[in-house]
Amino acid sequence: MNLALRDIRHNKSRFVQTCLGLGLLLGVVMSMGGIYRGLFTDATAVLNSTAADLWVVQQDTSGPFAATSRIPEDIKYRIRAVPGVAQASALSFQNIQSERNGKPFRFFLIGYELEGMGGPPAIVAGRPIGQKHYEIVVDRAMKIALGEQLRLAGDDYTVVGLTAKMVSSAGDPVAYVTLADAQKIQFKDDNNAIRNSREKLADQLARLPFLSSHQASQLTPQIAGIVGSTHIANTVVARLAPGADLAQVQERINRWNHFRPLTGTDQERILTEGMIKKAKMQLGLFRAILLVISGVIISLIIYTMTLDKLRVIATLKLIGTRNRVIVGLILQQSLLMGLIAYAIGFTLIGLTHDKFPRRVDLVAIDLQLLFGIVILICIGASLVGIRKAMRVDPAEALGG
Repeated sequence: MNLALRDIRHNKSRFVQTCLGLGLLLGVVMSMGGIYRGLFTDATAVLNSTAADLWVVQQDTSGPFAATSRIPEDIKYRIRAVPGVAQASALSFQNIQSERNGKPFRFFLIGYELEGMGGPPAIVAGRPIGQKHYEIVVDRAMKIALGEQLRLAGDDYTVVGLTAKMVSSAGDPVAYVTLADAQKIQFKDDNNAIRNSREKLADQLARLPFLSSHQASQLTPQIAGIVGSTHIANTVVARLAPGADLAQVQERINRWNHFRPLTGTDQERILTEGMIKKAKMQLGLFRAILLVISGVIISLIIYTMTLDKLRVIATLKLIGTRNRVIVGLILQQSLLMGLIAYAIGFTLIGLTHDKFPRRVDLVAIDLQLLFGIVILICIGASLVGIRKAMRVDPAEALGG
């Protein structure tokens, strides 16, 4: 006869409720671990999908993710000419905040060159962008159907394709347009701003003593076109040819006075040790606190269950039951409770992790480590009850 199972059947309702409560708690611990992992995956999603060896940004900045970076688009031609560079493309990044159906609507917009680097890594529905203007590919988390139109900077963009699980470091879904469209959305002023800028420029030119009013009026549109040019990128990404020396190519580009070449490793460090470092620390601390709370709760439960069985344990001792049988009773119940609670938590998070607003990555090694920790907690918690049981006087079985 297994005393642990016999006692569980006797107090089945309480045992089930206890396991369910612990299972919910362990499910929260698993979700914290998944969110912790997902934070890193989200932060590096665009970086990894671009698969660039070098990110050329504005000098003295850590762009384009962690800081503002603006460089001329045509710098891509100089980078392509560097020995060892196989491909180079300009990219534009920007956050878009607007309203849709009366609710705040936020996403991360990437502008890329057709047939260049940095475009959608995979199309799960529809097709890639096929023309230079007014087509957009969105992540399905934006909940916009194929064929719908999205209005940006006064123009309507038709959704032609959907991606999946592409988000920015802030967790916003990613959308893709051509570089020309992204530059217009990000850098081109509206008509009123353009008109005001030209009037100010014309007024400044008219004040120059060496220009007549006629010359100033002729020069205004030309200078305004140069000053208001939208041929700007946030970064130029490069992929090296097989066998090329990354450090050597980086050094060549670094000699130019106004540009900073960052490797993919540099960008990952900037993202994970800068932008999301505090969030990771907070989630890690919260996860550790939950584990400690779980251990304390399991200890209290086992201790309480032991107190409820003191007279039974005293009776067992009185009739000559060996100590290992009593130890087995407490230890087996503790381990069984931990295993059932873990199974409940695992099932719960497995069914719900896709419903979270941020990515939850359930990594096997994390789940295995948590399983080991739960077993150790159960063993440690049972020691508290075992110690109390070993001190029980058999004479207590005869008490009133």
